[in-house]
Amino acid sequence: MDKEIKKEMIEKMEKSFSIVSEEFASIKTGRASPVLIEGIKVDYYGTKVPINQLASIAVPEPHLIVIHPFDAKAIDNIEKAIISSDLGLNPSNDGSVLRIPIPPLTDERREELKKLVHRLAEEGKVSLRNIRRDIIKVVQDKAKEGLMRKDEELRCKDEIQKVTDHYTDKIKDILMKKEKEILDG
Repeated sequence: MDKEIKKEMIEKMEKSFSIVSEEFASIKTGRASPVLIEGIKVDYYGTKVPINQLASIAVPEPHLIVIHPFDAKAIDNIEKAIISSDLGLNPSNDGSVLRIPIPPLTDERREELKKLVHRLAEEGKVSLRNIRRDIIKVVQDKAKEGLMRKDEELRCKDEIQKVTDHYTDKIKDILMKKEKEILDG
């Protein structure tokens, strides 16, 4: 397989895997953590900005996150973004600070988080399949142009599938670990 094509495919698949890993890391079970909310995007003067660029995030207690916006006018938009996220958090707004209590996980909440991680894992797998499809198209185009023999094309497709399977298995592994963490919480 062409080294450039393989390098590009691995970089893209690694990035997809990293995104899934980061999303899983932001799903905390039972304890408050800034990572839980810092990736939430807030509409700030027409631009989507991560919360951690608009406010300081503190965890004064194990079950409480406190957000101090740098711009007091952004507090309502931050509150809306947190409420509309998939995290099921309900911040209280006193006009200058947002307080987000992190409730202990109920069985219902554990099921919601389990569904969320399954959805995120599936999105990651779809991304891997899309990358595989695009790389196979590049290989097929090279074969059509006569730059690659048929047996070489088949060997490339087989190698592409092996790399895809490797990254799919990595996503399955972190899914199983996260699911166990959620259920054992």
